Amino acid sequence: MKLLPGKPYPLGATWDGQGVNFALFSENAQKVELCLFENADAGQEFMRFVLPEKTHAVWHGYLRGVVPGQLYGYRIYGTYSPRDNGNRFNPNKVLLDPYAKGLGRTPRWNNSLFAYRMDSSRKDLVSDKTDNAPFAPLAAVMNSSFDWGNDRPLRTPWHETVIYEAHIKGMTQLHPRLPAHLRGTYAGLASDEVISHLKDLGVTAVELLPVHVHADEPHLLERGLTNYWGYNTLNFFIPDPRYASEKSPEGVLREFKGMVRRLHEAGLEVILDVVYNHTAEGNHLGPTYSLRGIDNASYYRLVDKKPRYYEDFSGCGNSLNMRHPRALQLMMDSLRYWVNEVHVDGFRFDLASALARELYAVDKLGGFFDVIHQDPVISQTKLIAEPWDLGEGGYQVGEFPAGWVEWNGRYRDVIRGFWKGEEGVVSEFATRFCGSSDLYEDDGRHPSSSINFITCHDGFTMQDLVTYEEKHNEANREENKDGENHNRSWNCGHEGPTGDPKIVSLREQQKRNLAATLLLSHGVPMISGGDEFSRSQLGNNNAYCQDNELSWYRWDPLNDNQRKYLEFVKRVIWIRKTQPVFRRRNFFRGRSLRRNGIKDIMWFEPSGKEMDSDAWRHYVRCLGIFISGDDIGELDAGGDVISGPSFMLLLNAYSKAIDFRFPDIPKDAVWSLVLDTAEAFAQGWKTGSGNLFNLNARSLAVFQLS
Repeated sequence: MKLLPGKPYPLGATWDGQGVNFALFSENAQKVELCLFENADAGQEFMRFVLPEKTHAVWHGYLRGVVPGQLYGYRIYGTYSPRDNGNRFNPNKVLLDPYAKGLGRTPRWNNSLFAYRMDSSRKDLVSDKTDNAPFAPLAAVMNSSFDWGNDRPLRTPWHETVIYEAHIKGMTQLHPRLPAHLRGTYAGLASDEVISHLKDLGVTAVELLPVHVHADEPHLLERGLTNYWGYNTLNFFIPDPRYASEKSPEGVLREFKGMVRRLHEAGLEVILDVVYNHTAEGNHLGPTYSLRGIDNASYYRLVDKKPRYYEDFSGCGNSLNMRHPRALQLMMDSLRYWVNEVHVDGFRFDLASALARELYAVDKLGGFFDVIHQDPVISQTKLIAEPWDLGEGGYQVGEFPAGWVEWNGRYRDVIRGFWKGEEGVVSEFATRFCGSSDLYEDDGRHPSSSINFITCHDGFTMQDLVTYEEKHNEANREENKDGENHNRSWNCGHEGPTGDPKIVSLREQQKRNLAATLLLSHGVPMISGGDEFSRSQLGNNNAYCQDNELSWYRWDPLNDNQRKYLEFVKRVIWIRKTQPVFRRRNFFRGRSLRRNGIKDIMWFEPSGKEMDSDAWRHYVRCLGIFISGDDIGELDAGGDVISGPSFMLLLNAYSKAIDFRFPDIPKDAVWSLVLDTAEAFAQGWKTGSGNLFNLNARSLAVFQLS
């Protein structure tokens, strides 16, 4: 088998029907060897080839006769001098191609995966001579052809989007109506049973926790745990085989694409939670799987004048060097691959602030944003930022440029605070409910720039939020020191599960308050998977390492309260989707363009008086919100003005009932009850302007103008 010069582009292993072109970037390497393996059980490569050409720091060669399914890796030659220049080349280590599209073998944990001698007193400064070939992750040459049929991007408008955050395995592992071989898999998520649930619920997009193949950290393996969430990426192109019912590399990719196609057929977009801020190789004492051994000084952010060490904005040991054009290219090529080849609809960028650091500070005019915005493919997808990292100045909520939407952590904190009865939050509550104009309006963004959420994968579930006052993370084996510190003051009377019907009733009511507020707020609501049927993690608010029934969604049997809450969530989503006043594209003006003089939004005290500056300054836990359906200020596709019914929302976070007087806005109005979190009044119950409504303690009621 003769190795020909080949081409430097595209990077990775590209099959053309007759052979495979191999191309690998390494600016600082002295020699690159391509290693071919017979199968995943092989302890050593059966062939080695020196890549014969180097063009613009890309090593390349072409092998005729190689076919899809061939397993391969690389050995890279160069200096091992981490203290002097950050180089960590070690040809005794077989390395995973960062552009591989299929995984032929997952890493098998062994000390030979470390590039340095672990028994040396000089730690990572002495290279290790042990060959890791029996244990290293291996890439697979792929034929990625797939029949997409008529599949096209759905492009659901942001203001019509309702996101469901889900874990592939967690959502399907315990589903009683799925065959055993489909539980915990991509095919399971694409099943009729799961899709029917999502459609009945009313969501429009599924945001999947990381599906890029990941590695488990050594410290978790030592404790008998794994990285369940998957925020520890091994490769940015490969869907994780552990979530596939198919076993071959090509089968894994086909199954993932089939999942996307099926979800699209059901009208559901697919958003990937992606982790480009760091990799599974950890800090300077971590294992060597891929980038570290290929070109450590180019791919990673090294500490200035101390290149042995890594800048760590993620808390995971390293940070990708987005200042280097090849590292930036790696991310962009990965994103384009997932859009063009796998048809996903968007991305949620984990710790996105870390990607935007130029010199040290977060720079919203930096290369990361420039390359995203100018890209004709990526710029047209849904782009969601987790707008913070662990570095100095990393909390950037509201600071991302136009074209991005953000997880709004301030929304989460303030809405929780209001329903907990905290003082001094009502003014900010109003701002968050209306789409957070203080964060997004100045630079021309819209309410849909805010991803509103109460809970997510990281933290308490909705059920646990109202059940536990303290975290209970003992199962993580970190002495309960990880995760948030506490969750006090939900005023539910007792921590933990209880049979007291009064406490159970109050908890259910608080969940309904939170869900209704979330789904009727302006912005894009996100539901944490399983919250809709009251999933509990028994107080664990950091279940990242719990790949077991603590984290998996328990579908059946649902008790009466769980069924009622599920139906409640469905109803509120239906209200949102059918009433345009809750899906405004633009911010409220606080005034009217219509002759009736009624503002587009008004805020009322329980007396029926419109709130003034004094009222906003006082400790307010009960208020009314009037939202006009006549002043949406938008046009439909035909050019007609969009309008709909007006609504009145009454909110009471006090521990006692309050008589709320309906204002005379508009005059002689008749209001019909459509939602009551206290379940004290039947839907359709009517009242009129000037009348009193007994608003139950800790409740929210929604009225529609008849």
